[in-house]
Amino acid sequence: MKIGIYYAYWVNNWNVDFHPFIDKASDIGFDVIELNAGTITLMTKEERKSIKSHADDKGIELSYVVGLQSQYDISSENLSTRKSGINFLQQMSEAIGEIGGGPVGGIIYGSWPASLPQNEHDKRPYVDRSIESMKEAIKSAEDNNVFFNMEVVNRFEQFIMNTCEEAIDYVKKIDSKNAKIMLDTFHINIEEDFFKESIVRANNYLGHFHIGENNRMPPGYGHIPWKEVADGLKKIAYQGYIVMEPFLMPGGEVGRDIKVYRNLAKGLDIDTEAAKALEFTRKVFQ
Repeated sequence: MKIGIYYAYWVNNWNVDFHPFIDKASDIGFDVIELNAGTITLMTKEERKSIKSHADDKGIELSYVVGLQSQYDISSENLSTRKSGINFLQQMSEAIGEIGGGPVGGIIYGSWPASLPQNEHDKRPYVDRSIESMKEAIKSAEDNNVFFNMEVVNRFEQFIMNTCEEAIDYVKKIDSKNAKIMLDTFHINIEEDFFKESIVRANNYLGHFHIGENNRMPPGYGHIPWKEVADGLKKIAYQGYIVMEPFLMPGGEVGRDIKVYRNLAKGLDIDTEAAKALEFTRKVFQ
């Protein structure tokens, strides 16, 4: 299992120059740097190639994550919006395919953040529309060696899939080897009964795994039962990436969207903390 970190740990805004964070992640000792798939999609071919070349030079692998904006919501009642979302996912697959493909996780089955509209109580129509849209979008992922990992998130961020069981039901209907699920310890802590049970339930459907504490701090600063998590991953012989996704700093788009309203980095050197979290994670999982 290779350990990574999300570039947004260091920034306040989503669209930034990724190159400095490739250096940071590699210098600290991570195996993987996770980048914003939306930003990668909108880059020029030359910019994408530069990212890949830099990562290769630093000996670090790439993974990607995104929460689709509302204009790309493939579960929308609006046909035009769904078509825009399918098209964007196809462009994303082609862009990431140009630089070798790989895992794309996040809320790619709807929009983020999202709640059921007022006075609606049945999410099934949204789930059904999302599935039909994803069946079309996944074809481009298959053609470009890209794997779509549907992230299971908590009820306060999205409503389509809040449990591992819901995600498995979704990807079974997609029926593609390139459709997997993504679990995240922060969200498991809110929605599931037991960590190990959820991970074992995912089994071969688990394509990507995010780690972070209950308070969004790096691993080791909260009450997540890491031994239970590690035991679950070991039981299913998980071989994918493990990417930590801490959010410490308020302000900017990231602080606003993640709802970071207090400075969790106060008094800390965040590069040092990333190194400590990496050491902790390697001990737990390896």
